[in-house]
Amino acid sequence: MPAAALLPELIACAAWRTPEAPALSQGGRALEYAALQAQVQGFAAGLMALGLRRAERVAIWLEKRFEAVVASFGAPAAGGVFVPLNPLLKPAQAGFILADCNVRVLVTSPERLPLLLPLLPECPDLRHVVLTGAVPPGLALPPGVALSAWDALLDAPPRAGHRVIDADMAAILYTSGSTGRPKGVVLSHRNLVAGAASVASYLDNRPEDTLLAALPLSFDAGFSQLTTAFHAGARVELLNWLLPRDVLRCMERERVTGLTAVPPLYIQLAALPWPVAIGEHLRYFANTGGRMPRETLTLLRERVPRAEPFLMYGLTEAFRSTVLPPAEVDRRPDSIGRAIPNAEILVLREDGSECAPGEPGELVHRGALVGLGYWNDPVRTAERYRPLPAGVAGREGALPLGEVAVFSGDTVTRDADGFLYFVGRRDEMIKTSGYRVSPTEVEEALYATRQVGECAAFGVEHPVLGQAIRVVATAPADAGGVDLAALLAECRRRMPAYMVPAGVEVVAGPLPRNPNGKIDRKALAEAWARRQTSEG
Repeated sequence: MPAAALLPELIACAAWRTPEAPALSQGGRALEYAALQAQVQGFAAGLMALGLRRAERVAIWLEKRFEAVVASFGAPAAGGVFVPLNPLLKPAQAGFILADCNVRVLVTSPERLPLLLPLLPECPDLRHVVLTGAVPPGLALPPGVALSAWDALLDAPPRAGHRVIDADMAAILYTSGSTGRPKGVVLSHRNLVAGAASVASYLDNRPEDTLLAALPLSFDAGFSQLTTAFHAGARVELLNWLLPRDVLRCMERERVTGLTAVPPLYIQLAALPWPVAIGEHLRYFANTGGRMPRETLTLLRERVPRAEPFLMYGLTEAFRSTVLPPAEVDRRPDSIGRAIPNAEILVLREDGSECAPGEPGELVHRGALVGLGYWNDPVRTAERYRPLPAGVAGREGALPLGEVAVFSGDTVTRDADGFLYFVGRRDEMIKTSGYRVSPTEVEEALYATRQVGECAAFGVEHPVLGQAIRVVATAPADAGGVDLAALLAECRRRMPAYMVPAGVEVVAGPLPRNPNGKIDRKALAEAWARRQTSEG
């Protein structure tokens, strides 16, 4: 069988190679590749029977479970586009996404559907709701919306999906936006399949691997656990966890070989004792969604000394971008690495020319992983997805067609060996005393003191400084509190004066997260501003 070109073919190819190998597992249940492929084909046939047209959107609002995976691959197998909704979203947030991308079919559970009922009349394109369980008593859907049972849908007569190619839409992943409204990043089959091959190659994923799906499947790095595993023919353990200890118990029980998580989870995991058995099986742990504090990385390596750390950087608009190989971690622990296979990362000035080593510039991603833009938002798409200037990255001016790249909005530097270093997001940079300060740099220094558990830095308006640096932090897990005087004294020892926080507020943890599990700096800054207004 030829290599996968379309997203569902990742499963089809694995099922052709090793039909009896486990593809998914959860809570002691397992689904082999052949069975998973049959369910994907059945779901696609069911959507065709419902009249799904090419490129119509299929929303999935479920926790991590087999049906969520089947629907995510079955919708594009029918020629549609899947839209995964984070299970942590509130009904109003989920309803906004349904209306924003004109969802035609909604797949959800009997427990979740009643929460959405008041919002469904605001989704005029919705025609079908597919329920994964029994219909709640007294359920009444809006006129024009039909109800289908999951099992009945999968029993539809076999039927081929619409003709699609790798340049067509496969998914819309919603990510937080600066305006408060989420934006839908449109990804093609090519983006997702090329990303799977690239990530699986540098992580050396193999059929005997078991990857833990700890992140939401609506998050690009969370969905990547499925695509990389299926590319390699490996198994994915789906986990809906409540406490960090749940993650460790699952890793021990399922003999997990690969873990990908975000810094807030790693900070919590590093503070816990790890069962020895985890280190006997874990081959690697990978970080994404922000820079991992050096102290956290040190603690993790003490917990599992045989596991290799992969420090990654990515943006949903291009799926994955850079990785720091384990061999470079001790030499360059603050680096986000270099471009992943089949991608090129540029550091450009405002005028589009390339920066010199050590000169800050904007990170620009080019290659097969560059997405198709923001759904129904040409203005923001034009801000981020822009043609590369002629003469940059080997692009000759005589080429008649331009190449579109993703301009990330992140400021980075590159050293003489080509390794990249994250400075900060342009819209999060703190401008204080004439200096531009990265909140990540402040947080890194605070973590290095080992006197805080979690922390977030942000800028607030100040009449003299322009902005003052404020920090919200929690106490370490093994401490009763935070000695603020000692903490600030340590900050003054480690930081230049302009970078020392003007104040640190200690709160009970954990700090608020956005739906993808990252600490929500914006929410903390807004809460601080509201308190100042009410107290003033």
